[in-house]
Amino acid sequence: MADSFTSSRQSLVPSFLYSSSSSISSKRSIDLDAVTHRSGTHASSPFISSSTSSKRVVIPSPNEKLEMYSPAFYAVCTFGGMLATGPTHTAVTPIDVVKCNMQIDPAKYKSVISGFGIMLREQGIRGFFRGWAPTLIGYSAQGAGKYGLYEFFKKYYADIAGPEYAAKYKSLIYLAGSASAEVFADVALCPMEAVKVRVQTQPGFARGLSDGLPKFIKSEGALGLYKGIVPLWGRQIPYTMMKFATFEKFVELTYKHVIPTPKEQCSTPLQLGVSFACGYVAGVFCAVVSHPADNLVSFLNNAKGATVSDAVKNLGVWGLFTRGLPLRIVMIGTLTGSQWAIYDAFKVFMGVPTTGGVAPAATELANA
Repeated sequence: MADSFTSSRQSLVPSFLYSSSSSISSKRSIDLDAVTHRSGTHASSPFISSSTSSKRVVIPSPNEKLEMYSPAFYAVCTFGGMLATGPTHTAVTPIDVVKCNMQIDPAKYKSVISGFGIMLREQGIRGFFRGWAPTLIGYSAQGAGKYGLYEFFKKYYADIAGPEYAAKYKSLIYLAGSASAEVFADVALCPMEAVKVRVQTQPGFARGLSDGLPKFIKSEGALGLYKGIVPLWGRQIPYTMMKFATFEKFVELTYKHVIPTPKEQCSTPLQLGVSFACGYVAGVFCAVVSHPADNLVSFLNNAKGATVSDAVKNLGVWGLFTRGLPLRIVMIGTLTGSQWAIYDAFKVFMGVPTTGGVAPAATELANA
């Protein structure tokens, strides 16, 4: 019984362990011979399992600060996600305000340029920053859960699959890990998203979060804050799956085919540049995949008692997929690229490698 308990606990412990220079030399000490032949193997990969028994890989931590996959590691990822997501979403509030109004009232806000013009004439500069407080709070909470839980679930599912299958089906690991994380992250986001949309699209409703939240609850009840949770999952889960899986894939391809130098030998600015570029590309895919659900969320949170069928009738099927899409591509691309750069910069600052890289091949792990 004790042995099975110990085994289950060890399943979450990676074989890439970080320790101080007092316990190992400052150089990399690797005795997993089959893996050393691949220059792209990195300390941040979750695809090497402790099931390789004595063939263990030991690598000194960057700046000798953190042990990978420890509680402190997940705390860093959680806080880094909060820093990366909340402020960046808040920074693009003006774009978000115009986008939401284009989705809610397409007859009035017919294009991006006219939308900005109408907002400026009717509400002034302040109108572009309506809803910044629920945006900051909601997306900070969501980012903390999204990034922190993604790192946890990615490692968890990789351990369940085993080293060979985790490397062979790593894209499925990324998709499953990000989807699992987003389910929980959206529970934190949903109430703030509901208030944000109502404040941004109904100028007379409230000045901001402080009076908007009580008014919303008085009008629709506390459960009304979660009226849009299913459409929000419909928007955010595919969005996040695309965001993380596409990012990880493009980072891997970049270090494999574009940059001739192994990732661990690249400078920190270069690695962060890769994070931003790959994040921007991932953001474009995210925007396209999740846009119909984004239109639904905006419509449902704007009108009391509105349904999905009402949204389809109002926007039309084509409008559901295209209304506000160009603006959202620019917004989400910039957001996602910036988020990955900030997130990885914070990880490096705390002594953790940047996200992604060239994972070891399944055949190498099978023979290890």
